[in-house]
Amino acid sequence: MIRPAATEDSDRLAQVHVTSWQHTYRGIFPDRFLDALDIDRRARFFAERIGSGARVLVAESDGEIVAFCWSAPSSEEGWGEILSIYAHPDHWGRGHGRALLKAAEADLREEGFHRALLWVLDTNTRARKFYERHGWSPGSGMKLEEIGGVQITEVRYEKEL
Repeated sequence: MIRPAATEDSDRLAQVHVTSWQHTYRGIFPDRFLDALDIDRRARFFAERIGSGARVLVAESDGEIVAFCWSAPSSEEGWGEILSIYAHPDHWGRGHGRALLKAAEADLREEGFHRALLWVLDTNTRARKFYERHGWSPGSGMKLEEIGGVQITEVRYEKEL
């Protein structure tokens, strides 16, 4: 089941987010950085964002949140953006990400956007293949960031909605 997140979902959203990061990015970011990710801090982050109107969708399985997707207007005029999409590793490959992405794209269309973008770590081949299977294409642009003391490259993906 896909539904909008509520502030009371923040603890579970944080658990999904942190666990997904720890599995996805092990070997990319230092273990000490990943092991220090703070679920309580992340829960406060989600509670604040959802409380102020952020559009976060969740996927539930047997009444438990197993994945989420956050979308918003992009800072680029006329574009919607998928800010993040994560599933708990125990639920990878079960269609939750696909359902969330489809729902977030529909939300962006309903908000009047005809195209969307997202950023993904260049070395995250699993995510890149996922987006490409769902009609997203590499766009023009990349950005460099430092996360956990590591310089990373994110590549832009785009889709006509």
